[in-house]
Amino acid sequence: MVSRVKTVAFQGVDVLDIDVQVQLSSGLPAFNIVGLPDKAVAESRERVRSAINAIGLSLPAKRITINLAPADVLKEGSHFDLPIALGLLAEMGVFPKEELDRYAALGELALDGKITKVSGVLPAAINASSNNLGIICPDACGNEASWAGDLDILPADNLISLINHIKGTQLLAEPSQLVEDIESNLLDFKDVKGQETAKRALEVAAAGGHNILMYGPPGSGKSMLATRMPSILPSLEPKQALDVSMIHSIAGNLEGGKLLKKRPFRAPHHSASLPSIVGGGNKAKPGEISLAHHGVLFLDELPEFSRQSLEALRQPIETGTVLISRANYHVNFPADFQLIAAMNPCRCGYLDDPEMACSKAPKCATDYQSKISGPIFDRIDIHIDVPSVKVSDLALPPPSEGSSEILQRVKIARDIQRQRFEKLGHPNILTNSHANGELLEKIAPLDDKGRELLIGAAERMKLSARGYHRVLKLSRTLADLNASENIKQEHIAEALAYRKIRAGSKF
Repeated sequence: MVSRVKTVAFQGVDVLDIDVQVQLSSGLPAFNIVGLPDKAVAESRERVRSAINAIGLSLPAKRITINLAPADVLKEGSHFDLPIALGLLAEMGVFPKEELDRYAALGELALDGKITKVSGVLPAAINASSNNLGIICPDACGNEASWAGDLDILPADNLISLINHIKGTQLLAEPSQLVEDIESNLLDFKDVKGQETAKRALEVAAAGGHNILMYGPPGSGKSMLATRMPSILPSLEPKQALDVSMIHSIAGNLEGGKLLKKRPFRAPHHSASLPSIVGGGNKAKPGEISLAHHGVLFLDELPEFSRQSLEALRQPIETGTVLISRANYHVNFPADFQLIAAMNPCRCGYLDDPEMACSKAPKCATDYQSKISGPIFDRIDIHIDVPSVKVSDLALPPPSEGSSEILQRVKIARDIQRQRFEKLGHPNILTNSHANGELLEKIAPLDDKGRELLIGAAERMKLSARGYHRVLKLSRTLADLNASENIKQEHIAEALAYRKIRAGSKF
């Protein structure tokens, strides 16, 4: 006889159904796990043996074979401990085998029989719900499993309580649905004195989901401005919140099982490796661009990032996804992020500063800027100068307008965009930055004067077709912020003013 327990394996954000088959047969005592297990899965036999001993039972002196089917799929992670243990307990007659038919199980076992937290419970629970199954998971992960919908959840703290629940002698507590506090730890724009032009540019970027590059000398406030961007972004839509929470669940970053409502803000150091930025590695984990899905990716000191990492951003910026291809796997990760970048005008940072002039200009600036390729510049909608703030301005009182006032304008502009796209039959598009092709022509019609201004400027500025379309998107956002149904000449003029940098040019 064979006991079967359902569990899952992960390939990127995709969930694969796995059948754990447990057999006790006569022969020399042995404990074998087959079905392409990795090191963590192979070691589970010792954790399972110790956990079962800890609850007062012992494995029979028989030949134990665990098969993880399908056998040609690589099995990774410690979450296979619990389904293996449950299969063994069922095969030993501790509880009826059919009690496990209605559940998928995942969880790591401690040596004392406790069931400890694992990553990926939310997508596993959603997969179980789609298969009309319940889920058995660690107690620490029960809250996140509850967001998968109406399914039977057994969040257990240890093997004893789980066995007693299955046998009907104890009742496990039901999990709660918890939501992240979106107001916590948000920095306010009231802290920023001066830099009104940069604040305006960030408001425009937030309203339309546009990428932005800030450049200026050290200490001018670029990082300070960027870290306040989340405070003027609306909270995630319900579907977006679930998508983002699934990615963070797989990465093991979903604290307390709370559904994420605040847009992610990721700020990797410039020494970060290529796999840490785009994803991948030995176990195909999501990278920073996927962890920033539906949120912000902030790259401070942009030219200091490796050329390979920056060039890898090209496709995700355009498509909103990243395909990781390796010899042993091919996985897709969502990566629909908003890029905010900051850089100095040159390596020393003081190009054209009358008081601290760069001694190696213009070569210092040319070499520094050339680290960023033209295609990357072309994919950034807004380029804004952030000059130094005078010390006298720092003594002024805080500005009267803060993040809450800017956020209200951003919400109004985004509501206009959402309603427009719904009328055009594209409910999945929420911001102007995602409109392309024929749809862009529908939402951004130009009058004769506006077209003449844009075409003339595009020829003088040598804009590419992508650059031309990005100016159109930005103009549409500026019109939405002004509650204007039509794009006017001043909207095009302001949008063009934000695209004045080309790779290798002098700031």
